[in-house]
Amino acid sequence: MTQSSPATAPEGSQPLPLNWTMVAFMAAIHSLALLSFFCFSWPALALTVFLHWLLGSIGICLGYHRLLTHRSFQVPKWLEYIIATIGALALQGGPIFWVAGHRQHHAFTEDIDKDPYSAKRGFWWSHMLWMLYPHQESFSNQFYMKFASDLCRDRYYRWLNRNFLLLQLPLAGLLYLAGGWSFVVYGIFLRTVVLWHSTWFINSATHMWGNRSFDTRDNSRNLWWAALLTYGEGWHNNHHAHPRVAPAGWKWWQIDSTWWAIRLLQGLGLATKVVMPPRLETDGALHG
Repeated sequence: MTQSSPATAPEGSQPLPLNWTMVAFMAAIHSLALLSFFCFSWPALALTVFLHWLLGSIGICLGYHRLLTHRSFQVPKWLEYIIATIGALALQGGPIFWVAGHRQHHAFTEDIDKDPYSAKRGFWWSHMLWMLYPHQESFSNQFYMKFASDLCRDRYYRWLNRNFLLLQLPLAGLLYLAGGWSFVVYGIFLRTVVLWHSTWFINSATHMWGNRSFDTRDNSRNLWWAALLTYGEGWHNNHHAHPRVAPAGWKWWQIDSTWWAIRLLQGLGLATKVVMPPRLETDGALHG
C-alpha cells in the first residue's frame, strides 16, 4: 500500500495546512481525560462504559451511520431526531458533516485525494491526521449539499450541525449533579477519547488488517476486535461490499450489537424498510 506524508497533497498540489485549533482541541480533550487517573470510582467507570455504548452504538453506529448515511432502515421522524441528537453528543461532529464525509468515503474509497480519510496515506492519516490537516472544502455548504442534501434541507439537522459542541454543556451539568467532577471527567473527557479512537479504528485498522469475505475494489477488512470495540462496525469488508445493508455482521459468530438494537426497534414496530443481505450470499447464516 502506497503512503504519503500527511501534509502532502497528491500530484504536486498545495500542501494541506495544519489546523492548530483542532490540534489544541484534541490535545485538551486527551489531556483532561488523564484526570481520570486521579478521580477513579467504579460508578464513574460504569458510566463511561454505558455512554460509550449509548453514544457509540446507538448514536454513531446506528444513528449517524446506518440510519442517516446509508438509510439502511427507517424510523419515525421524532425517533430519528432523538437518535441523531444522541449521535451529536458523541462529539464527532454534526450530522451533516459526518454523513457528507462518510458518503464521500464510500464514493471514492481509498482514493488518495478524494477520500477524506484514505488509508493509502497511512494508518495515522486515516486514524486521525485527516482532521488535523483538513480539506477546507469538506466544511463548505457546497460539499454538504453535494453529499448530504437530504439532511441540509432539514432545519433541525442544520441546527444540530451548528450547535453539536454546545450539547456537551447540559450533559456535563447533568453528570456533575449526578456524581460530581468524577462523573464529568469520566463521562465527558475519558468517554470522548475512548469513543474517538474506537470509531477511528474503522477508518484505519479495518482498511489494513483482517480478512476479506468479498473481493471489493478497496482494501476493507473484517476485523473482529474492531467489531467488538464498535458494536459491529468492524465487519467492514461486509459493509463495503453492501453499504446499504442494515446488519454488518452476517455470520452467527460475527457479533453486531448495533444490529440487535435495530432488530429490537423492528420488533417494536419502530424500524421499517430494513435492508437485509442478499439471501444467496448469507446462506441463512445471519444471526438475530
